[in-house]
Amino acid sequence: MPLAVDVVKRYGRRPMEKFDESKLKQSIYAACLSIKTPAGEADSTSSAVVKSVIVWVGARPTVTSSDIRRVTSTHLERFHPDAAYIYQHQKSIL
Repeated sequence: MPLAVDVVKRYGRRPMEKFDESKLKQSIYAACLSIKTPAGEADSTSSAVVKSVIVWVGARPTVTSSDIRRVTSTHLERFHPDAAYIYQHQKSIL
């Protein structure tokens, strides 16, 4: 069952949207692949990180996209410090 958590987008310029765990998983997966992590490992890492973030998000009615990025980076850091850096800074790198 999807979480009914609203995400306030960066700088509040765009409308809020519902938390989308598949969107989060895909962005973590992409960060892992960008540092040459094998696809299977990237998938299992992104799944584990998403589970941790869901626990954090589930306790809140509203979160910001910046908060999600910060918490996700913290959890990803345990698995892949380089992927965590890429994930945290991908908006400014692109």
